[in-house]
Order: sequence, then C-alpha cells, then structure tokens
Amino acid sequence: MAKGKNKKSKKGLLIFISVVIVIAIVITGANLLSVQNLLKKGNSYNKIENENQLVAQKDENGYWYFTTDRDFKVMHLTDIHIGGGFMSKTVDEKALNAIATMVTKEKPDLVIATGDIAFPVPYTAGTFNNHSGAKAFANLMESLGVYWSVTFGNHDAEPYSYFNRETVAKFYESEEYKYCLFQAGPEDVDGYGNHIIEVKNSNGVITQAMVLIDSQAYVKNNIIESIKGTYDNIHPNQVEWYESEIKRMNAENEKINKDSAPVKSLAFFHIPLVEMADGWKEFEENSFKDTENFKYIDGIIGEGGKRVYCGLGEDEMFEKMLELQSTKAMFNGHDHLNNTTFEYKGIQFSYGYSIDYFAYSGIDKLGSQRGCTMITCKPDSTFTIDKYNYYSDRYNLKGFTREEVTMKHEGVTYQTPVEE
Repeated sequence: MAKGKNKKSKKGLLIFISVVIVIAIVITGANLLSVQNLLKKGNSYNKIENENQLVAQKDENGYWYFTTDRDFKVMHLTDIHIGGGFMSKTVDEKALNAIATMVTKEKPDLVIATGDIAFPVPYTAGTFNNHSGAKAFANLMESLGVYWSVTFGNHDAEPYSYFNRETVAKFYESEEYKYCLFQAGPEDVDGYGNHIIEVKNSNGVITQAMVLIDSQAYVKNNIIESIKGTYDNIHPNQVEWYESEIKRMNAENEKINKDSAPVKSLAFFHIPLVEMADGWKEFEENSFKDTENFKYIDGIIGEGGKRVYCGLGEDEMFEKMLELQSTKAMFNGHDHLNNTTFEYKGIQFSYGYSIDYFAYSGIDKLGSQRGCTMITCKPDSTFTIDKYNYYSDRYNLKGFTREEVTMKHEGVTYQTPVEE
C-alpha cells in the first residue's frame, strides 16, 4: 500500500515538474519573440530631417559638448517604463510611439530621459530582463537620429533584474549607439551616469551645462528601510563631484571671459530632492498661495499620500546649488502623476511629464500626465521651459496615431487655475 502511494507521489511530482518546464519554455519563447518585435518597432521609425542638427564633440578631457550661437533645445522625458516582456508588448509599443511622435515634432538637439526607462516587473511585464527595455529605447533614439542621454531611476536595475546598474551603464556606453552621450562617470563617485554635457558658443564659452546625476535607488545602510523599499538620496561624494565640475567649468570660462562665471547649469536626475517636498508642503499649508520662498509656475500634483516621494533623508545637493549659484533649475521624474514646476528659494523644480502606460494601475487610460518638457537654452545663458501634453493638437502628426484617453484625473491635488 505504501509503495503504491510512493509511486503516485513520484508520478504527481514528475507531472508537476513537467508542467513547470513546459510553462517556462512557453514564457521564454514568448519573451524572445516579443523582444524581437519590440526592437524591430524601435528601429522602424524614420530619421528626423533636421537641417540645423548640431554635432556633438568631445573635448580633451573626454566631456561631450555642442557648439552653437543659437537656441539649444533639450527635450526632457521621464518614467518611460518599457516592460520588455510578452505581457507588456502592447503598452511598450505605445510608449515608443508616443516618444517618436513628440521627438519628430520638436526636433530637439538633445533628449534627456531621467530614469525608469525599463520596468521589468515579472508579474506585469512577464520578464526579469531589464536589458530589453533599455535596448528598445536606445534603438528608437538611434533610429530617429537625435542625440540622447539618460539617468538611472530606481526601476532600471531592480535587485531581481537580470542586469545590474554597472552592466546597463556599459551597454549605454557602447559604440553601437553613435548618438548616445551617456557616460558612466568617475569610478570613485557613487552611482552610474554622473556626467556633464556642455553647450558652448563660438568663442568657447560654456553658455549652459547639463548636469546628469544618479539619484540612486533604495537605501542600503538601513536594513529595515531597505526591506521597505525606501528611496535613497544623492550621496556626499556626488555632491563633491558636482562642486568640482562647476568649479572646473567656471575656471574654463574665466580664461575666455571673466564675466562668464559662475557657469549656468541645469540638473537632471530621477528621484526628487527632499526640498521639493519641503517647498510643496509650504505651498499647500499656505492654502495654495505663494510664499516668500515659493512661487508656483504651472502643472499638476496628482499623487496622493505624501504628494512628493523623495529620498529618506537630507543631502547637501540643494545647499551646494545655492552656494555655487550655478544651477538655476532641476528636472526629475519618479512621481508619474505630478508634472508641476515651481520656484523654491530661487531655484526652479520641475517634474517632467511621464510616458508610463502600465506601471500605475489604469494609467494607460489617463492622459493628463503624459507628454514632454521642452527646455530652450538661450545664448545668453537664460532658459525657458514649455510643457506639452501628448494628446494636444500639437502632436496630431501625419503617419502617427494616438489612443483615446480621459483627460480628467480625479486624484489631482492641485493644478493651474483656469481663468474665466
């Protein structure tokens, strides 16, 4: 009798193992086919015709720069969230199409995506492979023929992902991508992707510098907070690196024109600084009226709960920005339903429009948060910020289609008042 039970148990176990193997083979095959089609989709867009396209160059120190005496246009994208698996195929293609549409219309000199390019969450995307999303985005940018770079977000290399941040950074630095200006940054500075992209005039003066910073992911030196998935901050040696780079550029400018320092710069990273939360809290507690420190400019706060989801503690980045008087605006993502811009203590904080079609439940049906930010850097080192919703008539382009969405988001905490 016992032998009969053992035989049945073994047979049941073999059947279970066989089913698991079959499912694994089917999922692997589906993912391989899906990734292949996704990469083809990224390569399928026509190169943008731009008679005034600038050419990026590297200086003797290995820094990328552009030379121009005209306006320089930067497109800020964020939170693209390409799953890269068989379960996210439809929304991944929508994300690529949205980006291609806006880039084709705007013809930017540079595209900067501030993190969460990939979102390889197995229960929604069907894969752990974070390389697929990164490669799909890279293929798209190269197909469009525009210069681009990225910063890391917290989802680009999750602890369970196939590839870590170092490996993904090496991928972005590959010579295969001739339009990619990403640099992993100094080895003795925490994070990957701490780098500078400069805009110079014909005299060699740096008129604007794009400072791209890795805002890290989750805290590692606190076991409880790490388990909870609490967000990290920019690290002290990154702040030191930022200071040294600003001073380097100041010195370079002063050699040419003593009046061109401090150099003007714009900062790009994924997770907002804690001062962004401080500023918004001050505005909210003042009945949504400007204060001495805070000036509302535009946009929506659509996140519930804490409104602004920043790192665990304080860092010295904002204080250093105030001290050096170089950075006049910072651009981030992370909170998909926020796209507000405001000024706090003299520096502009600006959420980018997100692209995300599936990281937030039901977000594919919402439209108020999807679009891009266009930053126009002027020859006199000033800049303007214009935000464009993807579903506006501006992007009604021949050859591109857009899905129907609702523009009414019930969870909005605050948005630009409508003048009657």
